[in-house]
Amino acid sequence: MPQIELIDIEKSFVVGDQTIRAVNATSLTVEQGDFLSIVGHSGSGKTTLLSIIGGIIRPTSGKVLFEGMDICSLDDARLSAYRNTKVGFMFQFASLLPVLTAQENLLLPGLFGPEGGSGGVPGNVKKATDLLALVGLADKVTAYPSQLSGGQQRRVAIARALMNDPAVILADEPTGDLDEETEAEIIELFRRLNRERKITFIMITHNLHLAEQAGKRLRMSQGSIKEL
Repeated sequence: MPQIELIDIEKSFVVGDQTIRAVNATSLTVEQGDFLSIVGHSGSGKTTLLSIIGGIIRPTSGKVLFEGMDICSLDDARLSAYRNTKVGFMFQFASLLPVLTAQENLLLPGLFGPEGGSGGVPGNVKKATDLLALVGLADKVTAYPSQLSGGQQRRVAIARALMNDPAVILADEPTGDLDEETEAEIIELFRRLNRERKITFIMITHNLHLAEQAGKRLRMSQGSIKEL
């Protein structure tokens, strides 16, 4: 059974008196442990597609199966649980809360998990510390975002996305504002997590060189997807 299966997904938005079709009759199969990259021009539907897979928005039609479960049929509470327990999100900007330390930023997702309010329990504190060490920030546990470089902030965001042990990481332009050296380090970290932890990665990027680092490369154009 595929880990993720999109079946004839369509998504339309009404803007004024126009209907814009962002995703057009798109189907996709993703196996556990895949590392996919999706390239395409702005407005091609990449972020919309990623948001549908992550359960952030619902498609206009079609099915999204995760391990055989149609997430489109879930009510809001169960869909929220899916997002919190199965999916880790990484965006173009780290989006760390400036008033929290690196460790506290990692503990935040635990407040919204199935055991809400457990973010600060000793087990989670140790896990946050271990994850920061995993991404090379063992000495930045108590640092605030303003005390971190752009690359270090991005590493904190990666650790935060791993906090709830997701099966899938959805990364939308995750290295867009980084220099080439830091970008290479982040992608190598992604590859290691994919290889060692069998986490599935689906990554959106404008960077063709970056896309080539993935095991499977896709292109999205006018709402439709195809292999490169």
